[in-house]
Amino acid sequence: MLESLGNAGPPAGGSWIYAPWIYALVALSVLLDVFLPMLPSGALAIMAAAAAAAGSGAAAGQVPRDVPDVLALTLCAATASLLGDLVAYRLAWRGGPRLDRAIARSRRLATAQERLGAALAAGGGALVVLARFAPAGRSVVSLVAGAAHRRARDFLPWSALAGLSWAAYSVTLGYFGGQWLGTTWLAAGVSLAALFGAGAGAAYLMRRRPRQAKTP
Repeated sequence: MLESLGNAGPPAGGSWIYAPWIYALVALSVLLDVFLPMLPSGALAIMAAAAAAAGSGAAAGQVPRDVPDVLALTLCAATASLLGDLVAYRLAWRGGPRLDRAIARSRRLATAQERLGAALAAGGGALVVLARFAPAGRSVVSLVAGAAHRRARDFLPWSALAGLSWAAYSVTLGYFGGQWLGTTWLAAGVSLAALFGAGAGAAYLMRRRPRQAKTP
């Protein structure tokens, strides 16, 4: 499908990426992946940005007029990310004793709660930004922040920065991958690999920080 974007016109099966509602599709995916991390929100953002790259480099009439705009895509994904975090945060805030017991039973969530609380108390919410790139890290951080009743003014600004950073990175990968490698499956694969690589790196750093903190 992506390979066809650079041709005289996309096939009928690939024209959906140029539809005006691609912004709503990206936003909905990003909004919901705080609860369903398996949703391909990053892949959707990359594919839409690759379509934008095809539109910017093609002659008039070669691609549909409704080519996604990279700035609109970035703002759309970043806003949806913040809204999703806010919903998860508020639900966890109201979760009550049942959620507290669930966190206490989970070693991962209990550790995240302790580290996030220390980071926010010290004004070091960079952990929130880092977690946005790690697999399911966004979900853990948003739920833990709400369950621990962390103040919104301590959490949400970092959540907004995390969403904007992730959205800008994803859209940039798709756009420049399409510019440099052409709108092919190779470009999509390289862009997705870079996105997953950032996630793996973020997860590694999050695991490494506790060990460093214990080192005298």
